[in-house]
Amino acid sequence: MDIQEILRNREIIHSDPEIMSGIPVFVGSRVPLQTFFDYLEGEEGLTEFINDFPYLQTQAIIILETIAKAMLRQQRGSHVHTS
Repeated sequence: MDIQEILRNREIIHSDPEIMSGIPVFVGSRVPLQTFFDYLEGEEGLTEFINDFPYLQTQAIIILETIAKAMLRQQRGSHVHTS
């Protein structure tokens, strides 16, 4: 299961052809998931995203948690195969 699928199942993001031409957005908004990642790559990162979209703070934290858990699972899996 990929990260976007997990986020869809948790109702954090969704895609609808009628909203932003179907690109993944935060549920209840028109803010693309890619915008979140663009902010993370910027200087201010998460802080600036939350300042600009305070109503998405909880969802942003869930995304980071989901990504961190997926990375840890992947890292554990790679250690099992190399041991």
